[in-house]
Amino acid sequence: MNISCKVPLAAAALALLLPACVLPPKAYHKPAATAAVKTGEFWWGTSTASFQNEDRGVAHDSPYYFKTDWDVFAEEGHIPPRGDDATFSWTNFDKDLAALKKLGVNHYRFGIEWGRVEPKPGVFNEAAIRQYVTMARQLKAAGIEPIVTLWHFTFPDWLYDTKKKSRSNFLHPDVEKAWSAYVDKMLTALAPHVKIYVPQNEPNGALYIGYFGGHWPPGLLLTSGALKKAHTVAVNMFRDASGIIKRKRPDAIVMGIYSIPHWRRNFLQDPTQFVYNMMMHQNWEHLDRVADTMDIIGVNYYYSQDASAARFIFRPVGERNSNYTQNGWEINPEGLHATLLTVKERYGKPIVVSENGIGTQSEQKKVRYFREHVNQMRRAMNDGVDIRGFFPWTLIDNYEWAEGYAANFGLTSMQDKKTLVIGPTGHWLSKFIRSNPEP
Repeated sequence: MNISCKVPLAAAALALLLPACVLPPKAYHKPAATAAVKTGEFWWGTSTASFQNEDRGVAHDSPYYFKTDWDVFAEEGHIPPRGDDATFSWTNFDKDLAALKKLGVNHYRFGIEWGRVEPKPGVFNEAAIRQYVTMARQLKAAGIEPIVTLWHFTFPDWLYDTKKKSRSNFLHPDVEKAWSAYVDKMLTALAPHVKIYVPQNEPNGALYIGYFGGHWPPGLLLTSGALKKAHTVAVNMFRDASGIIKRKRPDAIVMGIYSIPHWRRNFLQDPTQFVYNMMMHQNWEHLDRVADTMDIIGVNYYYSQDASAARFIFRPVGERNSNYTQNGWEINPEGLHATLLTVKERYGKPIVVSENGIGTQSEQKKVRYFREHVNQMRRAMNDGVDIRGFFPWTLIDNYEWAEGYAANFGLTSMQDKKTLVIGPTGHWLSKFIRSNPEP
């Protein structure tokens, strides 16, 4: 799912004291135009993440029992535990598929849990790989195009060093070699059935939160050197995955997905633009270094925010009024329009609104949110932005990362492990898609 782009209080306070020591990102120089990407009908879809939705589905005494870095991070007491059940999307994917059919989407993005398919270094769970392939085949049989995310924030626990966090995840000495083998293994299995791939979901925000903000695994706080090194490794891993994807399936579509809030300058609270420039680096730094390897840019947009230390220190909590979500995020549909124009001008590639959603218990507010954001997407299309799809986040109310089960983003809710109930927003979306095959 998305990231709330947190900056730790220490860093925010530091920004109040420092002069302009962070320069804005350099301009991106677009490569020569390539052949147009053919994507067919407009992509109306929705998405999930493996860790947020999949139950463990493996007995504790099984040789294929696995944990992720997020499981260990929770055991260390840093975040709420997810539990072993989640939304039963592993042992009962049929309920998810039935809900997708009722919603009427034509695309669905789901993730591969690396730890599930490789619970120990070099030991692959072939049955788990076959099940992911079966999921893709079932989606295609239902007329829904599968989109596979190869990394959605989680690493196998064997890449997480509890004693030396600076050697964890992107900074583990074996991660690049292990990643290449994992991607090659998954593409060999999936390539006949899946055409669209996302190498990494929101690496930009995950890097800053995990290696500078300290809120996500591995939990490093204000370690700018580690952030820089992890960033380079993440870029190398993305480029490696893109190359493997294209070798295994030359007609594949590679989509990079990034969390891109609409950051507003606040000259009174951020006079040196320290915070604003840092947020611009978070938005563009990773994407600048891999954009040439992708066919489509996925924009995950949820909110707007003033880029200022004060705004991070005095962060709104909950739905304090109608203009905020359960996460305390400011609702600003016009920010989507501005973000889409910026991405178009910077990169000149086709765009998918790959995540857009709101945590709220008010279905009326949720419908209004989507309606207004779709209108802003249409406005951007009228302004010349090449947009190929729109994906409301998410299929099911689920675990919201470091915030636990604290926000209702779902188009459906889980009645029991075999049944999903489509809410008013889901019914609205279904009718809207039927009436608007093209936006």
